[in-house]
Parts: sequence; structure tokens; C-alpha cells
Amino acid sequence: MSTRLHRRAATTAATLTMAGALGFGVLAPAAHGAGQGPCYDGRCNITVKKSQTIKVNGKKFGFGKVKVTHVNSGSVGFSATSGGIYLSGSTSPGGYVKLNNLKLWVKSVSGGKAKLGLFPTKH
Repeated sequence: MSTRLHRRAATTAATLTMAGALGFGVLAPAAHGAGQGPCYDGRCNITVKKSQTIKVNGKKFGFGKVKVTHVNSGSVGFSATSGGIYLSGSTSPGGYVKLNNLKLWVKSVSGGKAKLGLFPTKH
């Protein structure tokens, strides 16, 4: 590598590192409003325990919070209220629950905690 190319590569790497550290550019995570949380848009991976609440976009999903009702080795339960209607479901690890147009995938359960993936659906 020539000296000129080596300097350019080093400068680019330093610039990208600084941009990431300062939160500029494409390396910055999407900004969430105050108190919205990482799952607000319905897309996240999160580890939860019993009685934990996950905040989501109420206008998009018909409810603003999903409560984890239980976590054990056999299943994970969820509940939400949509327009006065109580929604609930539970599934074993590897399965999913769909509440309105939000899919909650239980990836795994260990030590009283569940690893979840949340995904919006069209219907």
C-alpha cells in the first residue's frame, strides 16, 4: 500500500470512529422520544423477566404496553389492553404470540428470563 493510500485509510477510519463516538452520521442509533424505549417501533431484541412491561407505539399496535405475565422453562405469557379489550397469549420457547399486529417471538428462556424478538406484522 502506498503511503498516500495508507494515510487516507487511516484518516477515514479515525473519522468514522469519531463519528460513532460522537453519535453522528449513519453510525448513530435511531433517536427515541422521551420514555419510548427500544421496542417502541415494534422491532427489537430484548431480554425480559416476569412482570416487566415493554412500551410500544399505541397508535401503530392498538396498545401502548405489553406486560410479561410469566416466564418459566415451559412458556412465556403476555398481555395487553386494546380499546378496552384484554389481549393475552403464551407460548413455549421457539414459538410466538401475535397481539393485534405485533408478533412476540420467544427465542429462549433461561434463569427466569426470556430472550424475545418483536416484529410488526401487516395483519
